[in-house]
Amino acid sequence: MSVLNNFQEWKNFLNQRVEQGEAFGMDKEAITDVAYQIGDYLAKDVDPKNEQERLLKELWDCADEEEQRTIAGLMVRLVQGGEQQH
Repeated sequence: MSVLNNFQEWKNFLNQRVEQGEAFGMDKEAITDVAYQIGDYLAKDVDPKNEQERLLKELWDCADEEEQRTIAGLMVRLVQGGEQQH
């Protein structure tokens, strides 16, 4: 079963990748950049597997690049338990 089939599994997977990035010394900007690249790939090349992914794809598709980077940053924050970035 793919992590994309269940939104909670996808969030857990993304959180693990974020934690790995932090363990390797990546800063929040670099992690958000990677999340942006993943989001762009998923929006262009992967059919959404659930309602949450479909909503994210629709938001991504109507956003400009700056807004897409904001969405990516919010996804990173979401999987980290909503902690604030300052």
